[in-house]
Amino acid sequence: MINKLSSLLNAANISLTDQQKQQLVGYVELLHKWNKAYNLTSVRDPQQMLVRHILDSVVVEPHLQGERFIDVGTGPGLPGIPLAIVRPQSHFTLLDSLGKRVRFLRQVQHELGLTNVTPVQSRVEEFPSEPPFDGVISRAFASLEDMLNWCHHLPSPEGRFYALKGVCPDDEIAALPAGFTVEKIQPLQVPELDGERHLVVITRQ
Repeated sequence: MINKLSSLLNAANISLTDQQKQQLVGYVELLHKWNKAYNLTSVRDPQQMLVRHILDSVVVEPHLQGERFIDVGTGPGLPGIPLAIVRPQSHFTLLDSLGKRVRFLRQVQHELGLTNVTPVQSRVEEFPSEPPFDGVISRAFASLEDMLNWCHHLPSPEGRFYALKGVCPDDEIAALPAGFTVEKIQPLQVPELDGERHLVVITRQ
């Protein structure tokens, strides 16, 4: 699996250390193992997880600004765990409301030796933001409007919202709540992935 990951990373022009690659593969192995009992993802094949979970997450890393991030509705740790592995200088709070997912995240944290993640079980609207975050990240979490309404208290005044989307969500962008503006819409290239991927970066006005 490490060879497959290396070829995908090369295709995406992403350079990682051997240890980072081992951690990413270790994460996929844990996801595959726990998925049988916990139903963490609909993707069953570890090779497909490399494309649809790992690469789909790490291509976002160059576009993040700051050091403290929160991944809301992280599920089994996506994109937070892969991002924490490839961005060790930053810290990621992994927020999910389901206890079984947070138990899995703690196991991943322990087995992979990740010191820059904090798994938290909470509803996002009830989670205090002290201190505020540089970035709020979501992947397949909610509409942009819901994301901003639920997460508006989390970033610092100059912090950003990073929404990982498939096709560009023009309707959602048109319905942004007052006080928010789209800073950029970044098309993402994910090797071997069918369909479009976009990162929508939103700031406060």
